[in-house]
Amino acid sequence: MAEEKKAGIGGDHYVPYEERTGNESIVYFTRDLSAEGLVRMYERIKENLTGKVAVKLHTGEQHGPNIIPRPWGKELLEKEIPGAHIVETNTYYDGDRYTTEKHRKTLEVNGWTFAPVDIMDEEGTTMLPVKGGKWFTEMSVGSHQTNYDSMLVLTHFKGHVQGGFGGSNKNIGIGCADGRIGKAMIHTYPGQGQWSIAKEEFMERITESSKATVDYFGKHIAFINVMRNMSVSCDCEGVNAMPVVTPNVGILASLDILAIDQASVDMVYAMKEEDHHDLVERMESRHGLRQLTYMKEMGMGNDRYVLIDTDHGDVRIDAKEAVKGVKPFVRE
Repeated sequence: MAEEKKAGIGGDHYVPYEERTGNESIVYFTRDLSAEGLVRMYERIKENLTGKVAVKLHTGEQHGPNIIPRPWGKELLEKEIPGAHIVETNTYYDGDRYTTEKHRKTLEVNGWTFAPVDIMDEEGTTMLPVKGGKWFTEMSVGSHQTNYDSMLVLTHFKGHVQGGFGGSNKNIGIGCADGRIGKAMIHTYPGQGQWSIAKEEFMERITESSKATVDYFGKHIAFINVMRNMSVSCDCEGVNAMPVVTPNVGILASLDILAIDQASVDMVYAMKEEDHHDLVERMESRHGLRQLTYMKEMGMGNDRYVLIDTDHGDVRIDAKEAVKGVKPFVRE
């Protein structure tokens, strides 16, 4: 008889830095939330982004107020990665990006018109192996993913209605899985409701999907998290996203997917209670912190890191220092 699979536990529990073990990875940080800040962060982690480069970002539903500003993306691609393609996949829910045709219209409305955009599942899907997975041996992704040599995972870090938070792991775990097969594998028990998988098992499935893409690109993948306009809602909620109440922080960059998501979460936890209450509640109530512990179990990186303050001569700081002096959120 096949052994029954069980999800891990503890996704509602934050593990403080001093309780973690293992090696440290490098995470770069700037408070400069601008196109220039983004370019500077990219320059720290661009070394292995060679050949044909895919830039995976969440382009958002129509008129979404919180996505990474288009002028930042334009400057980054034109200055640093000419020839790169923005890559996306269609959504699993019926919205502005459900079909390729609707998706293309939304890209136009939102201004993602300065570079080629490849909807990777437009012409079908392909399977990538999931090494050491509990839920999957392979994951269905957009067939065009294998056309690229390297990937920059450019993420708007924020909350998420089901994932608790959306960082680099969610950006590729959900965002590279194709709209019909891969996303269904992550979200849905056969014959049950569309969103029937939740909490720790959902986080583990996202992470296994993410691992398929991380393993596929090997050394040729790098990560940037933009901690700005951090609603508790994902950008897939567009204009219906909950109002932002968490202060803006800055931009992080790393070659380690776990280290960058862990550092982003640590910065949220390091804020004052009144500043982080809503986002922490969203992460814990959805058991989203399981994304971090499972990435570690899957050997995807380190949850300890050297945080480099690029604004002050590359000194090492901690998360508390990074968020010192953050201002209450005011929409630009």
